[in-house]
This record gives sequence, structure tokens and C-alpha cells, in this order.
Amino acid sequence: MIFHVEAYQQALPLKSVFRIARGAKTQADVVVVTLTADTDNAQLVGWAESVPYGRYNETVESVKQEIHQFALSLSTFDGDLAQLSDKIQALPGGSARNALDCAWWDLKAKSEQKSVADLLSLATPSPCITAQTLSIDTPEAMAAAAKALGHPPLIKVKLDNQDIVPKMQAIHQASPDSQFIVDANEGWSIQDLKACGDSLKALNVILIEQPLPADKDAELIDYTCPVPLCADESCHTRKELVYLKGRYDAVNIKLDKTGGLTEAYALAQEAQAMGFEIMLGCMVGSSLAMAPISLLSDCAKFVDLDGPLLIKTDRENGFDIEQGLMQPLNCALWGSPNSQIIL
Repeated sequence: MIFHVEAYQQALPLKSVFRIARGAKTQADVVVVTLTADTDNAQLVGWAESVPYGRYNETVESVKQEIHQFALSLSTFDGDLAQLSDKIQALPGGSARNALDCAWWDLKAKSEQKSVADLLSLATPSPCITAQTLSIDTPEAMAAAAKALGHPPLIKVKLDNQDIVPKMQAIHQASPDSQFIVDANEGWSIQDLKACGDSLKALNVILIEQPLPADKDAELIDYTCPVPLCADESCHTRKELVYLKGRYDAVNIKLDKTGGLTEAYALAQEAQAMGFEIMLGCMVGSSLAMAPISLLSDCAKFVDLDGPLLIKTDRENGFDIEQGLMQPLNCALWGSPNSQIIL
């Protein structure tokens, strides 16, 4: 079987400036990969999207270069789909492997005429609640943004260490029936966390995501937070799970950290076996970037896949998300024999 890989850079403008503790952005810079297999009977193509992330020393150009080098290696590759998967998994985890791995799964679905959910023996996804995200702003602006969401069941709030409790008080007042995930993106100290934990619990905060820098996780060992803690930047693959035990209650699984659906699926299984709650997360990207991870929604306590709501124009056949309710993956987008590639 002969394989070809192409990588495309795309800039997806956002509806508004998106601010987290680490910085701000006005567009999502993504990489789309197509993986083509020439068989005796047909040409099959799979596709996927990844989001290079500067926190992990990635750029669009570095990810495209890694994919280009992989594409060159296919000129001497003589193998089948299973052997190609082994070759992809030999790459380091990150956005490049994510795009290649998820394109491989889309290609495999077309090759075997089965959905990826069936190939992994996963239950047919059902509608689920996804968090909707507020970026960092003033208390008044964040409260207005929360109100504009229309009182969804779950809101994710990006917060640095400035005015943590006043901002949450304003947001809670604007949407009192919502539950909240607070995401610090490594922006707090242990003193910040200890100072606000009880107050946040009283404000319907049900999870705090990555409060401390990843290299400060040891400070969590002897601290019992009133609100469960979730590892994000501290959790990439199964390799970190033993280290995270006793520090965090949940792990945030993102494809651009795991390096694709193959490791994400394995990480979810092992994390659950070790007693961690599962959160499914995303970088800011289109529905194509959310599609593979959405298949694991039935095993997750927390789902945060609202990336398509943050961009101005989503892809055709994208996710339907209304009032926080996310409908299952459209088979025309990705992961089925009928998925359509529309660059």
C-alpha cells in the first residue's frame, strides 16, 4: 500500500479576543493533515486537524516540518495500515502526531467501512453537556459574558491570580444556576489556591484546572482542596499518571497533548482504572479538531469541547451545540466511511 501525507496551515479567526493567564489570541492557527492510501481498487483519504501550542514549544511551522519529515519517510515505507500506525506512534507526542494519528483513524474507517467508534468498540455517542468558556476580563465584562450565554449548565472560567473571588462572585451572580470549572492555566500559587478554595466551592465551582505551574505540583501533596483539582499541563500521556496520583483528582485529556486518539483512548482507560475522573478538553480549533476526542465523551465526567463556538466560521458538518448541549459527531465530518474532506 502506498501512502501520501499533506499538511495545510489554516488561520481560523475568532469571534472575539480570547484571553487566558498565559496570553491572548484573535485567531486559531491550525494544521490540517490529509493521509492518502493508494490501493489496488481505490484511493482513500483520511483527514484531521491539530493545534500547535507554544506552551509546549510548538509552532505551526515546526509541526508542519515534523509532518513533512514523516511524509518523506513514507517514500521508502512498504507496509499496511497497522504498520503505518506503528510508525506514527513512534513519533513524539504532540500536535504533529495527533494530526497524523487522527487522519489515520479516519482513513482506517474508510478502509474497513466501519466507524471509528465501532473500530474501538465504543458506545454510540449520546448528547452531552459541554462547558462554554469565558476568557479573562474585568468582573463586569465576565459577568456580562456569562449572562449572554443564557444560563448554561456548565461554564468554564479562565482566571489568572488577579481578583479570583470577585470575578467568580460577579459571574455566579450573573448565572446563579450554572456550575463552573475554573481554569488557572498554571497562573496561581499554592497561597492563591488556599486563599480562594472555600469561596470558590460556595460559588458552584465544581473543578479547578491546573492551578499551579506544572513544576510546582509537589506543593499539592499535603493539601486537600475543597474543590477537586484537575491536571492539564501536568498530564500529557499515561506516563504521568503515577506521578499525578495524590496531587490531582482528575486529568484533562487533549489530543494535542496525547499525540492523537490512540494514546487518548489508552490514557482514559488507565486513568479511570487508577481512580481519576476524566475531563475531555481541547485547544481552540474547529469541529474537526474536536471530532476524535468526542467519541470518548461517555467515559468523561467533564466535557470541554466548545472550541467551535469560539471561532467565527466552523467547518461544514460541524458540531451542533445549543445551550451547552453538544450533539454527537456528524458522520459526514470525520471518522466514518462517509466522512467528507472539505479543506
